[in-house]
Amino acid sequence: MSTTTSVTSTYTVTGMTCGHCVSSVKAEVGKIDGVTEVAVDLASGKVTVTSDTAPADTAVAAAIDEAGYELVAPAAEAPEAGASCCGSCH
Repeated sequence: MSTTTSVTSTYTVTGMTCGHCVSSVKAEVGKIDGVTEVAVDLASGKVTVTSDTAPADTAVAAAIDEAGYELVAPAAEAPEAGASCCGSCH
């Protein structure tokens, strides 16, 4: 008996304004090899992708671009107050 492990990744997409937008994003992202489920939350712009293996961010970005929308690049996390990063910003 084999067990299947799914990977879930969440992305933020800008430009979606209606149900047609949601359908377009679901359809394009769903074409990526290994993707088993795509959930889109229109209000937050979050797209959750469930797949056999983690999809390449470039593949997801290309699919979202093909649908006519834009994938928001994750913001770099700033160090917490009082924490020291590499020291070059102080």
